[in-house]
Amino acid sequence: MRIAPSAPDGPDAPTLGFDGDCGFCQATIARLQRHARPRIQATPWQALPDHITRPHRERLDREVLLFEETGVTSSGAQALGAYLASSPRLRYQAAGRLLRMPVIKQTARLVYRQVATHRHRMPGGTAACVLPRTHG
Repeated sequence: MRIAPSAPDGPDAPTLGFDGDCGFCQATIARLQRHARPRIQATPWQALPDHITRPHRERLDREVLLFEETGVTSSGAQALGAYLASSPRLRYQAAGRLLRMPVIKQTARLVYRQVATHRHRMPGGTAACVLPRTHG
């Protein structure tokens, strides 16, 4: 991934940052790359420059983030929707747009949160996928 030196808030091309320590996340992204072939690059957040990820570490442990030149432009199901919508394949474009539709958006967010919370129980999940506990 290219990082523009003049873009302190994000990479110069859209990049989906995901948890590279999570087996479920890795397997999901690998499957989407193989089948959907999205034009947006997906990179483990641990491989992104520290100045980009540092302000978002807590979120990056819990959800995917879409980084662009202006910084984080979407997260969770909405970022995944943008990722899918960048596919050259029509069915994945449609799925991506569907996830981002106002009527579906709230449900997609709730489903994403449940999957993320239980990702260690999903196919490919391991103990490393368990989310850190939140305080409060």
